[in-house]
Amino acid sequence: MPMMTVSVSAGNVPKVNTDNVSPKIVLSQKNISANGLLAFNQVVDQEAEILKIKALAIDTYFKEHGMPLEGMGMKMVQEAEKNDIDWRLLPAISVRESTGGLHACKKVKFSFMGWGSCKINFKSNEESIEIVARNLGGNNPNTDHHYADKTTKQILQKYNPPSIVPHYAEQVIKIMDNIGDEIITLPTNT
Repeated sequence: MPMMTVSVSAGNVPKVNTDNVSPKIVLSQKNISANGLLAFNQVVDQEAEILKIKALAIDTYFKEHGMPLEGMGMKMVQEAEKNDIDWRLLPAISVRESTGGLHACKKVKFSFMGWGSCKINFKSNEESIEIVARNLGGNNPNTDHHYADKTTKQILQKYNPPSIVPHYAEQVIKIMDNIGDEIITLPTNT
């Protein structure tokens, strides 16, 4: 199975080979030295590296499918983290609702996730991501009764109930799985 390889060395931007990319991600690290001491396989900030890998997976998925939301991966990951939702949820909803922004709501601006049945304007893509993530995370007092303390599938069943869009949750979860694995880890020293 093809894999995305990301090589990281201290202070450098990851170099990515996106040929035949799949959601599986491998991170290799170079050794770094400081004050004459050699430290093997050190990652200065593992959490930041994992966020970059998740954002790269989202942006790569959008790019491979010619979707205009390419470049929004990091914002989606940051808002997912802030609101304690799966990092793949927002991009997968945007794919299901608007083909990653390609067919965004026409009557309103920056509404690529179908929030509010395409009746709500947003000032920017970033604001749209922030507001939808906040709601889906159960962090808006006006909508928390729908989304707080729910699994991803339960969130999706509230977002678009099966009585309105049959199999919606399953369709979005399949897209999530195509974007990447839920858990991304870096190799540990042994």
